[in-house]
Amino acid sequence: MSANPSPDTDFGFRRVPAAAKAGLVRQVFATVAPRYDLMNDLMSLGVHRVWKRILLTALDPRPARTLLDLAGGTGDISFGWRRMGGGPVVLSDINPAMLAVARDRATDRGLVAGVDILVADAEHLPLPDRSFDRVAIAFGLRNCTDKDAVLAEAHRVLRPGGRFFCLEFSRLQVAAFAPVYDAWSFKVLPALGARVAGDADSYQYLAESIRTFPSQDRLAGMLRAAGFARVEVRNLSGGIAAIHSGWRL
Repeated sequence: MSANPSPDTDFGFRRVPAAAKAGLVRQVFATVAPRYDLMNDLMSLGVHRVWKRILLTALDPRPARTLLDLAGGTGDISFGWRRMGGGPVVLSDINPAMLAVARDRATDRGLVAGVDILVADAEHLPLPDRSFDRVAIAFGLRNCTDKDAVLAEAHRVLRPGGRFFCLEFSRLQVAAFAPVYDAWSFKVLPALGARVAGDADSYQYLAESIRTFPSQDRLAGMLRAAGFARVEVRNLSGGIAAIHSGWRL
């Protein structure tokens, strides 16, 4: 059961009806889909590529292992998993526009084989219990309305002995960097979004969504409440991002 029965939820710094958030998020990502990879570069100054390599190494891809890539967007994690020798992967996202970009990228890179694309809500997965060795979600959990439901579904579809990973923007752990980080997030980033993509509002939402996301400790507690064991947190770049992981035993 979700720990957040409230009829409204966060959409950046705004409160909106919980039933409306998915549609609002879908609109944001439908708008930014053609330039999503550029958006990630802008938001992280390109460091997201390093963070994703760290995540992929932690996932430990092997030919006999299967991966569910939740909120997989344009496919960075899925394609990285396959390039590193991982087995079959299901690339899932609620947004068809994002998956259309992923499908084009897979075709261009010769990575169609072994990658199944699934339009699905991470809170209600049309997938059987105990069917994956790894479940990952990278920069997607903060956009989900019911995060507890996502974690519960991730636990459900993992096989015993399987492991879940979440890479997400998190809480900065170095106070001295906070003024620069805030200025980048709320002044520079929306301005860049307006100039590069003609869309300041979506970039403003994305910056705000980072600030309303649970802290490292709180998210670790949510993983434990979902049934994950041996939960670990690894801060990246001083806590600008973090990888949370847990096992289904």
